[in-house]
Amino acid sequence: MLKKNAQPLSEALSDFFDENSSLKVKLAEQRAVRGWREVLGEGVSKYTRNVYFSHNVLYVQLSSAVLRAELIMNKEGLIKKLNDHAEAPIVRDIVFR
Repeated sequence: MLKKNAQPLSEALSDFFDENSSLKVKLAEQRAVRGWREVLGEGVSKYTRNVYFSHNVLYVQLSSAVLRAELIMNKEGLIKKLNDHAEAPIVRDIVFR
């Protein structure tokens, strides 16, 4: 027997995240951190020591000064790619260390 208020799981989860915006933001932050390795690939991941997110800023610790300089030049494009991956405009800046 089908219940009257039955809805697909995807809709129920979407409604849940819409009601809990702080959880939605935290999820987007985690997608941005995870996206660093997925978007930039294995070559950059090799030189990445630490990636974390704080106050709309993604902090990335790199072991290569040459790579750091190149990524600084492409910072705006990286921000756009990471925001697309996170499905939210969550990354406002990237700090390379």
